[in-house]
Amino acid sequence: MAIKADVKLDAKGLACPMPIIKTKKVMSTLMDGQVLEVTATDKGSKADLAAWSESVGHQYIGTIEQDDVLTHYIRKCSDDDFAEKIFEQTISNEEIIERASNGGLILDVREEAEFAFGHIAGAKSIPMGDLDARLNELDKDQEVYIVCRTGKRSDLAAKKLDNNGFTNVFNVLPGMTSWSGELVKKV
Repeated sequence: MAIKADVKLDAKGLACPMPIIKTKKVMSTLMDGQVLEVTATDKGSKADLAAWSESVGHQYIGTIEQDDVLTHYIRKCSDDDFAEKIFEQTISNEEIIERASNGGLILDVREEAEFAFGHIAGAKSIPMGDLDARLNELDKDQEVYIVCRTGKRSDLAAKKLDNNGFTNVFNVLPGMTSWSGELVKKV
């Protein structure tokens, strides 16, 4: 079944955060009620685009998966300039090891493959797309330092935890792209 979209965006071959950045740019040109179709190959885009849409007030309609291509549908819900709220509590890459050694948890929300090819020792892997279903694995009162590749997915994850009653959540900036410490590989 062909789904009607007003505008189409090809984000195939792009990794986080580029599908979100390109989507955000195109959405700013749409009129209220128009539907954007985004094709992507980044498996993380499913959770990323849904969370981003929710955070800025657009309707994430759904995703069709065919072979290795994800086709996302997003409806623009407002012509008003909706300010994207950035999660306020942040922590630097350099600070998380010491803080985690004092009882905090490093939560890596990257995809399983990203985690396998290099992650911070002791980090817990819960990909962004699995976070809702696995919130019960986390302690709401423990300090949680959320890391991803660039800080975008971790920002969305931090908001999600905060909205679910977690009291000590921090987005790790700038993320794994700037990590200079040792990495653990599980491949």
